Amino acid sequence: MNRPLVCVGALVWDKGGRVLLVRTTKWRGLWGVPGGKVEWGETLLAAVQREFAEEVGLRLHDLRLAQTQEAVLSPEFHKDAHMLLVDFFAGTDGHEITPNEEIEAWAWVTLDEALTYPLNTYTRTLVHLAQREEA
Repeated sequence: MNRPLVCVGALVWDKGGRVLLVRTTKWRGLWGVPGGKVEWGETLLAAVQREFAEEVGLRLHDLRLAQTQEAVLSPEFHKDAHMLLVDFFAGTDGHEITPNEEIEAWAWVTLDEALTYPLNTYTRTLVHLAQREEA
């Protein structure tokens, strides 16, 4: 029996106040934030820190829960999936990206600039939330 996957991701600010966007192989050319599946026995915080280390080589600090979203058979995702997306806000002192094989491109941008990118709908929601919190 298939069950929903628990996934984590984070909108991460650098010291200059810009956020990291990535284009991955999994979202049909759309941009989003690094993240991935929570492993058995792993906490949500440990999972998001591991995913960022693996996908882009960044260490995170000041993590806080942003929102939870549900992606059920999203046509934006590369395959049929039911995902519970647990999103965080975080900071990083790093800036240099070391991409793994999933990351096709990346950019450090302002929140306003982020909205000019072809974002997946889940990341667009996260960016809008960040803008509301900054207002």
